[in-house]
Amino acid sequence: MNIETQSCVITGKKQVSVAQQQVQWDGTGTLVRITRGGICGSDLHYYQEGKVGSFEVKMPMILGHEVIGYVVESDDPQLQPNQKVAVNPSKPCGSCKYCLREQQNQCTSMRFFGSAMYLPHVDGGFTQYKVVDSAQCVPFPQEADDSVMVFAEPLAVCIHATQQAGDLSGKTVFISGVGPIGCLIAAAAKARGAAEIICSDISERSLSLAQQMGATGVIHAADCDFTPYLADKGFFDVAFEASGHPSSLQRCLDVVCAKGTLVQVGMGGTIPDFPLMTLIAKEINLVGSFRFTHEFNTAVDWLARGVVNPLPLFSGEYDLQDIDAALQFAGDKTRAAKVQLTF
Repeated sequence: MNIETQSCVITGKKQVSVAQQQVQWDGTGTLVRITRGGICGSDLHYYQEGKVGSFEVKMPMILGHEVIGYVVESDDPQLQPNQKVAVNPSKPCGSCKYCLREQQNQCTSMRFFGSAMYLPHVDGGFTQYKVVDSAQCVPFPQEADDSVMVFAEPLAVCIHATQQAGDLSGKTVFISGVGPIGCLIAAAAKARGAAEIICSDISERSLSLAQQMGATGVIHAADCDFTPYLADKGFFDVAFEASGHPSSLQRCLDVVCAKGTLVQVGMGGTIPDFPLMTLIAKEINLVGSFRFTHEFNTAVDWLARGVVNPLPLFSGEYDLQDIDAALQFAGDKTRAAKVQLTF
């Protein structure tokens, strides 16, 4: 089966367009009609800089990895035509040592939607039709709100981050940097039983969104006094660093208590003067957090059941034909949190 599809294709910095392409389904996997997608920070980096880290766009690549749709055809009898599905953008190899340990997010041959890591690049999901491995399709109820369900991938990232901190029941939590990921961490921490969730940022708009997403209190990072949280070697049981800025990491180390846990979620550059003595003296458990594994299914379930309501972060939607305008709007952090495309 050959199908015409329109795709949002990037070829370099500020070079994005809608291209007519062909999709072939040979009876293997699942053919999905994509209906909606969320613009992520990596999409913005590809658009604004032509690269993410050292992964540079060197050939045309379809953007996007936060997508949902419905089944057209599938080799899986559990996936019937018209069934709504969230599409997991991760395709691990299934055979490396990490996959065999059920640590698929560390797969050494991961094929992740919309990534310029490999040549040829891995196309993303901002396209009308896409063939995926059937295991990547997670069904959700027909009556569920599509603008909610498209948050499955970023919410999965945040659920995984909270899992990295262990049991949060009754814990005091600090989140530094509350863009969409920081806000969703607040929602996930609340859902997992955190007793107090304090968020810090330099943006009043972001702090307001954090309160709508579950924060019990907010602190302006530049103007407020953190002294009360420094006494007795720190106040918080768990801190999440979600900005990637060195000063934010320092603050997390200062306010988390001795024997506490610091989860590094934000991606930044090298920190030459890392405060190693603080980490050692307070015996802080420092752990990274990268993508997700089974948490994608958990995210779909939580969104479908209303455990988390992500809509305070929903800033607007654009038709795929307006991909350039959508990316420009999404890049304006004074106005936008999460922007969605419709297909």
